[in-house]
Amino acid sequence: MTPNPDRFLADLHTLRSFGAAGVGKGVRRPAYSEADIAARDWLAGRMTEAGLEARFDPMGSVFGLVEGASLLIGSHSDSQPEGGWLDGALGVIAGLEIARAAREAGGPAVSCVSFQDEEGRFGVTTGSAAWSGALSRDKLEGLVDPQGVTLPQARAAMGDRLGDWIDPARFTGFLEMHIEQGPVLDQSGEAVGVVEAIVGIRDMVITFEGQQNHAGTTPMALRQDAFQALSGFNTLLNERLRNVVTPSTVWTIGHVDLHPNAHSIVPGKVKFSMQWRDGDPDRLKRMETIIRDTAAEIAGQRDMVLRFGPMLGIAPVAMDGRLRGALEVAAEQAVPGRWRRMPSGALHDASNMSRMMPAAMLFVPSIGGISHDFAEDTAEADLVTGLQVLAGAVARVAG
Repeated sequence: MTPNPDRFLADLHTLRSFGAAGVGKGVRRPAYSEADIAARDWLAGRMTEAGLEARFDPMGSVFGLVEGASLLIGSHSDSQPEGGWLDGALGVIAGLEIARAAREAGGPAVSCVSFQDEEGRFGVTTGSAAWSGALSRDKLEGLVDPQGVTLPQARAAMGDRLGDWIDPARFTGFLEMHIEQGPVLDQSGEAVGVVEAIVGIRDMVITFEGQQNHAGTTPMALRQDAFQALSGFNTLLNERLRNVVTPSTVWTIGHVDLHPNAHSIVPGKVKFSMQWRDGDPDRLKRMETIIRDTAAEIAGQRDMVLRFGPMLGIAPVAMDGRLRGALEVAAEQAVPGRWRRMPSGALHDASNMSRMMPAAMLFVPSIGGISHDFAEDTAEADLVTGLQVLAGAVARVAG
């Protein structure tokens, strides 16, 4: 089995054309957008051309299947609202190329996949979470994006493409190639990272509701200002978390919806995202307690109505030893001494796959450590090196 680097890079650049935006190689391809669906149709066509059976599941994830038991390789092709050309897309095209090269060589048996909504328009790695059972399928109809669009409304754009759930028992394992989305490999000059474990993530929406009022006539002491509640919560939370976190623990308020969001009105309501990540499930739980208690304290002090949205997330997971070992051997063969074992601070579909089958991940460098931005990029030589390492690992575990 010999993957074709030129074909791999050409397909990767073609996928970038769906939703191309901004400067450089940026893309806008959110789940269920016109660009996302067009990209999935193109991927299904390329899978069919490669002799694979292209099938969409009920979420819109598209699989390229071979008959019988096979190794599954892939990632996701949806993007952030302002995303880069490689996040997810790299793993999808790498999976396609390995599956195609394997068929051309008469084996091993490899299937590929592009999962839907990994970027979380409707939650956290929604497509693979629903397939794996990490997200209960009876909750899908109630999922709503930040603009108030329900999952069924968005998914309707896929029309009659959707089919049945794919039986996970047909797969012997899952491999995912991805850009690091961080600075470690780029700064060290190393070519490859073999992922040891993926951190856990918790994500929920918190709402403070006070009293909307006139910004000129309402005395400061009498205000029920929702933004001031958010500001106080953020400051107090940072102080309280300092005693329980490690240098690798992160937490983020990334989305804020302030109402009515006007210059001369004291805001009466704020709805914001609260996300935290760590490799220790006990620490994730302790952080949740601190977050909830801190929000309740601020709400009480400022006479706010407090509401918590549903808790979303995935537990920390270790990568499969056999698959990880194959990646390590292939990395040492391809780039002797220029690879490392490392954790993933970002969440990936491999987290969900590990619930159903052995799973492992491979990283390649991100220039400047930049991702979730139009400026995201990786040297093409590094992309090809990653493909070669992936192919070497597949030959060892699926041959």
